[in-house]
Amino acid sequence: MTNNVLNEATDQVKKLRRSRSDKMLAGVCGGVAKMIGVDAAILRIILVAATLLGFGTGAILYAAAWILMPEEEPAM
Repeated sequence: MTNNVLNEATDQVKKLRRSRSDKMLAGVCGGVAKMIGVDAAILRIILVAATLLGFGTGAILYAAAWILMPEEEPAM
C-alpha cells in the first residue's frame, strides 16, 4: 500500500526538464514553460530582454540551465 501512495504522489509532481518537442535551441524555455504552465514564446521574449538589458545575464542563465537541466524522457 505504501508503494501505491508513493507512486501516485510521484506521478503528480512536476519535474523541471528540457523539452524535446518545444525547443528552438536546447529546450530550456519549453521545459520551464511546461512546468509553470505558460507559453514558451513569453519566456523566450523575457529571456531576450534579460540578455539585452541585463548585459548578458539571460544568456548566462540559459547556458547554466542547458548544462544543469536534464532532458525529458522520450514518449513511449
